[in-house]
Amino acid sequence: MSSDLKLETDVEIPMRDGLSLRANVFRPVGEGRYPAIMTLGPYPKDIHFADWDRLGFYEQLEEHGPHMHWETVNPDWWVPHGYVVIRIDARGTGKSPGRPSMLSMREAQDFYDAVEWAAAQPYSSGKVAVMGISYFAMNAWRVASLNPPHLAAIVPWEGALDLFRDANRHGGVASNTFTQRWNKNVEKYTQEGVSERQAAARELIDERVRRNHPDVSQMRVPLFSAANWGGAGLHLRGNLEGFIAAGSPYKQLRIHVGNHCTPFYSLEARLEQLRFLEHFLKGVDTGITREPPIKLAVRHGGEDYTWRYEYEWPLARTRSTPYWLNADARTLSAERPIGASSCGYDAGATNGTDRVRFATQVFREDTEFTGPIKLRLWVSCEAGDADLMVRLRHLDGNGDEITYPAAVPPAIGAAYGWLRVSHRKLDRERSTPARPYLTHDEVQKTRPDEVVPVEVEIWPACIVLSPGQRLELEVAAQDDPRLAPFTHTDPRDRIQSGRVTLHAGGDYDAHLLLPLIPARE
Repeated sequence: MSSDLKLETDVEIPMRDGLSLRANVFRPVGEGRYPAIMTLGPYPKDIHFADWDRLGFYEQLEEHGPHMHWETVNPDWWVPHGYVVIRIDARGTGKSPGRPSMLSMREAQDFYDAVEWAAAQPYSSGKVAVMGISYFAMNAWRVASLNPPHLAAIVPWEGALDLFRDANRHGGVASNTFTQRWNKNVEKYTQEGVSERQAAARELIDERVRRNHPDVSQMRVPLFSAANWGGAGLHLRGNLEGFIAAGSPYKQLRIHVGNHCTPFYSLEARLEQLRFLEHFLKGVDTGITREPPIKLAVRHGGEDYTWRYEYEWPLARTRSTPYWLNADARTLSAERPIGASSCGYDAGATNGTDRVRFATQVFREDTEFTGPIKLRLWVSCEAGDADLMVRLRHLDGNGDEITYPAAVPPAIGAAYGWLRVSHRKLDRERSTPARPYLTHDEVQKTRPDEVVPVEVEIWPACIVLSPGQRLELEVAAQDDPRLAPFTHTDPRDRIQSGRVTLHAGGDYDAHLLLPLIPARE
């Protein structure tokens, strides 16, 4: 144990209903009052990072230590910097008694009580931050929406905001592979019953889903949101949507590349986190409020990227540029086809004929697309419904795909989106020209010969194409297998039968709307 650190284990934190959660508290040895960094979640606080890690991340981290814990801060680095680290087992998990209520507003109330308890301790300065990855980030959104008086800042790192849209049902299609694996793993450490986190089984958004969704427009604490370009399926959309929607007076955004864990623990990121917390928890003027609040990793293909600073998201200088589908030529073109045409695939096929692709001409100069992407299609479904799996492929001059680092390695394509045709109903108030927002409140089947318009939300991306390269759009019945474990394979849910026909040209305004970013003058 570090000589600069004092550890108290199984500390009891009382809740409003009389139950007490259990926590480990790491704090400086010397007398004084310090701000706290707090997490609350279902990964038992006493299990070391290396023992929980099944993906081999631990050996790749820039920091190690005896107190490392999955997706939370390392006390051996933060305590010497003058912070108390409090790690809490959520209700009904680890050593905390009760019935689990994972990722619910009920759990957020527990978190609220824990924040206020921490602020009242004799070693506390009265300021508390919530910072962590994934689950701990998801809980940060929830507790911040309740505005505990002593919560001073949050750093949700690669954490979904909207469990239905970001994690459990992409475009209405159940993302079962990861959620089932996650539930099976975590429930081994629960005290009573099972988690309430079973939303993936619900095909529509009901009252139970709504009441556990945090209204981040109500939060008033400073926000540092961090997303991963390679986090398609879980660790990208929520951090961007949360950044946009948060009511915080100060908001900072970072979009990086790399796997799911190493960016958080890198020295570069820790210094950014420290600078943010020093400003809002210790009152040190670090200058961040006078700098551009957004830091983007601009992806040039493969693992090549450069950092760039921006002032808003989406970028104000974006030129939304349509590329029109031509179903006969299988192209994406700047010119809208005059005549209508169609093409399609068999959703039940598994021999490579369950997809269609449309390609641009080669780009003749460096071209950047950064931001949300929308695909507008006109579709007819022989089965009355279809699951549309969409991806963008970045092709080099030889027609080979250029891939990008994935949150769960090794690599994925440039961008992804999903839509169940029967979930196509749009929320007109919340949709934007570049980002459709689906209501998911009713199922709208089609007649076999009915052609209907749909808008597919393709998760935001950053793609820089060099001269001679091109983009290719794929619409398919199957996932890109490289997305695993964030795939959609439940045979009880998936719609994989009948011919799916795409209509374009003429009266069918089928197009891919891309966020073209002109160079700064």
